[in-house]
This record gives sequence, C-alpha cells and structure tokens, in this order.
Amino acid sequence: MTLIIPPSNRRNLLVGAGALAGTALLGSRGMAQAERSSSDMIFTGGPILTMEDAQPTAEAVAVRSGVIVAVGSLDAARAAVGRGVQTVNLDGRTLLPGFFDPHGHVSMVGLQARYANLLPPPDGEGEDILALQRITRDWMNAHEQLVRDTQLVIGFGYDDSQLKERRHPTGRELDAISDSVPILFLHQSGHLGSANSAALAAAGVTASTSNPEAGAFRREEGSQQPNGVMEETALFAVMGALFTRLDLKANLEMIREGARFYSSFGYTTAQDGRSSTDTCNMIAMLAQRGDLPIDILSFPDILTSTDVMATPLYRKDYVGKYRIGGVKLTLDGSPQGKTAWLSQPYYIPPDGKPASYRGYAAVTEQQAVDAVELAFRNDWQIEVHANGDAAIDLLIGAVREATNKHGVKDRRPVLIHGQTTRMDQLDELKTLGIVPSLFPMHTFYWGDYHRDSVLGPRRAETISPCHSAIRRGMRFTTHHDAPVANPDSMRVLSATVTRRTRSGDILGPDECVPVDVALKAMTIWAAWQHFEDDRKGSLAIGKLADMTLLEDNPLTADPETLAAIKVSNTFKEGREVWRR
Repeated sequence: MTLIIPPSNRRNLLVGAGALAGTALLGSRGMAQAERSSSDMIFTGGPILTMEDAQPTAEAVAVRSGVIVAVGSLDAARAAVGRGVQTVNLDGRTLLPGFFDPHGHVSMVGLQARYANLLPPPDGEGEDILALQRITRDWMNAHEQLVRDTQLVIGFGYDDSQLKERRHPTGRELDAISDSVPILFLHQSGHLGSANSAALAAAGVTASTSNPEAGAFRREEGSQQPNGVMEETALFAVMGALFTRLDLKANLEMIREGARFYSSFGYTTAQDGRSSTDTCNMIAMLAQRGDLPIDILSFPDILTSTDVMATPLYRKDYVGKYRIGGVKLTLDGSPQGKTAWLSQPYYIPPDGKPASYRGYAAVTEQQAVDAVELAFRNDWQIEVHANGDAAIDLLIGAVREATNKHGVKDRRPVLIHGQTTRMDQLDELKTLGIVPSLFPMHTFYWGDYHRDSVLGPRRAETISPCHSAIRRGMRFTTHHDAPVANPDSMRVLSATVTRRTRSGDILGPDECVPVDVALKAMTIWAAWQHFEDDRKGSLAIGKLADMTLLEDNPLTADPETLAAIKVSNTFKEGREVWRR
C-alpha cells in the first residue's frame, strides 16, 4: 500500500530528517508524576518481563537519558541512578519491552483512523451492506467540510467474508450513498475494493478499460461495464487517481495519526512496508519537525521507489525517529480475497472462476528474480510479501539464485505473511536464511473462512505455521499488517498462542506456541529481524528504554483472556508517549 500526493506538493517535501521528538509526561493510575526536564527514573512495583533468557524477570529497571542502565534488584537500580530520581510505581502492572512491528503500513493506518470505519466486529460495525451504507452516510454528515474540500469519500475495512451477503458491495450500492461524490471502499486486506460510478469516472475507468496485468475490474453480468469491484493493480490504479485529491497536510496528518494509533497498542517501532518515495519523504518531514512519537522504519517498493535508497534516509540509525531499512517486493495478493497465488486450487473458487483457479502472481518470475538479485547486489535487506505457497516457491528460487551469484551472507531476507507455507518450504527457508514473518492473527479474523472456503480443512490447519518453525530451531516474528487489522498487539499475542477462530474453533492446535515464545516474536526476535536487537527488543543494560506497560501479566493470565489485556502506557526512550 502507498500514500499518493499531488505532484504540485512534492516540491515541498524535505528529504532530510533531524530533530528529536518532544517530551511527554509520565503518569497513570498510581504513577508518580515526572518532571518534564527529568530523564532519569526507576520503574518498579510490578512484574518486569525482560525477554532476556539469562535474566527473564527483574524487580526494577533504571533509565538514564533514555537508555537502560540497570536491570535487576531495586538496590541495583538505585545505585545506578541515585536515590533522588523519579520512581515510577507500576502498581502491579506488567512492564516489558515495547513491541516492534515486523510488518505493517503505518502511513495507511492513519487513513483507517481518519475515514469511515467499515471493519466488521469486534473492530467495527460493518456486518452487512446496509451497515456499510449507514456508516458511510454518518461519516459524511460528520465530515461535510472534508468531503467538500476533497470531493472524495473513503471507507476502509469491509470484509466480504464477514458480511451477511458474503460478497463485495457493488458500485450501484455505493451509488445509493451518493452518485455525485466519488466513493471508494477498501477491502480489509487492502488488495480489493469497490468504487461508485463517480469514482470510476474520475479515474477514467469505462467499459472499454481493459484489465491491467495482475489485476481485474469485475464486470456486470453479460457486459463489459465495470460493476465497481476491483482486484489488485486495478484497485491501485484507481487509488492513485483518487488519492491525488488529498493534499500534503492531509497526508501528513494521516501518518501522525497512524503513529499515535500504533503507540496506543504498545508499539515503539512501527513499519511502513511498500512505501512510495513520496511517503518516505513525508515521514522524513515529520521526523525533522519532531512530530513522530515512535520510531518508523520504511521498506520502499523495490519496483517503483529505489531512488530513495540513494538518499541519507537509508541508514542504520534513526534520525528524528525515522530511517529506511531496506526494500519491499510483493509477489501475490490476499488469501481471504482469493488473489494469493497457490500451488493447488482454492477450496471454493471465487464467483466466475473455474475449479482449477489458484490465484495469480503480482509480478513475472523474471521480475522477482531481478528484484531479489538487485537487493543482494546492493546489500539491501529485502522483505517479500508472499501469501500463497506458489509465491513462496518463487521467493525461495529467487533467493537461492541470488545467493549462488553473490555468496552467503547474513542479509536476513524476510518472508512476509507466509500464510500457506508448506513444511518442505520451512526447511528451505532455514537453509537459505530467510526469516519467516508470519500472520497467525488470520486464525482469528479469517480462520473459519479459510477452513470453509479458501483452503479447506486440511490446508487451513497449518496457516502461519509458527510451532513448526520453532521445531526447526527457527526464529519467527508475528505481525498484524495494519491497517488490514488494527495494530492490536494483544490480538496478535492471543492468536499466536490460542489460534482461536471467531466461531471458537482452534485452527491447527499443533501450531500453537507458548506465551513466552509468542512475546519474543513481537519483541526481541522482531528487533533481530531488522538488525536492531543490539538496542531494542529486550530490557537490558545499554538498550533504549522502549517499554510497554500492560494491565495484566500475559505469562500468568488465562490464555483465553490475552486479547482483552489492555495497554496502560507506552514509553519511547523513557518518555511516556501514550497513556490509557
């Protein structure tokens, strides 16, 4: 996903980034208030989970100038910073490292937060098409000025698999909301969407518009007239045309809102995957202004935005809480949208597709091979979106070819999602040093749908095979792919541990992992994935004081209640950036 701004605004973007973000006050139930000028403090008074095997728990953590200087006993903490410094009373709550986002789209999360929320329960009220229409009308009435200024309405997060109609809303149904203002609905996967007649007209889409490569405009039955529903590159083309209506101010505000939303779930490092050059420059502008509450790590699209890799934004260290860490390649689509590329047919093919339908690739084999080779040649870390096992085969082949050409090195290429990873593919990933960043959150949101419609009972059991990775001695990470789902750290944790579906089924009990392992996948292993485990991911001397405070201890809580645990406070380098 990418944010697109009008070309006329691009000259205002600043490539450099410099200033540090401003100070936030500490505090929350039972916490003593810290002075704004103070950066030395001791955290104690509740369970402290360090994510360090040698010292998994502690009585206290001492922080000086945003860096951890002691972990252990309260006496040791006081000795490190002195007895007169601020003491933060945890009041029985649980302190652990700030969560590190292994894959998401923070710039698009702001879009989710700013526009009409079409998500199904428990994250929204989008249960049927009538509800989607009502939600959108209510949003339009509450944001009349924004609609007048931009002549655009966006709804985010509908899910055909959860709608009562079990289908996508059509352009005619969006016309019933308004046939004069362009309306664009984005599917929860981000890979499909629906547009009304005004939006299609504004994007220049007519009955004579052909389907783009690796995408489709679905048609009215018996004609070539688009019915409003769009897949993959067809959707991205319409988004590109419509999003030029959002000015620089709107785009910057969306990025800020996305970062704030991440921090409310305990994340202290967020990712912006598949960034455009413009998006990278806008995040850099916010970093220079000191407007980022947490670190943001970009992975620009290797097919469209490698120009930004030659700028100072690509670096090892954060400046103003921002850096570019590598590049992103997308090989296929979404399993719940039935555009992921599988080696075997979908259990139930989409309407109008034959029984042999397996989805499709987003790029050619040669494009994939060339992209991975380019990353290896330049020593860029590459993260590769591959949901279907056919796409994963393509990734494995491309990495093997690039490794043979450029030699073995600790590059840590990353498989993003890997939903349908087979056991033989896990073995190949380990051999080639490919890090699996898996998506067990799907077991809750779409587990029933995967079992009953997408993959069938047998293949659905092993989606995001976390425990199989552990059995092979592999480190894995887990993500939410926000805004595909809320950046809800506790929902990620719960799904990884229980694999409980919406209906209450357990999808693949053999792939459940213990809570302590699941927490590592969200903290220290996620930092390791990005070569940042020397400064993040655990509570250890010399690391940044990036920390999250939870209302309950996930190690002792009933696993079935993990999703309900609330984040109380989020600290970035010792400074409170979010408080419940």
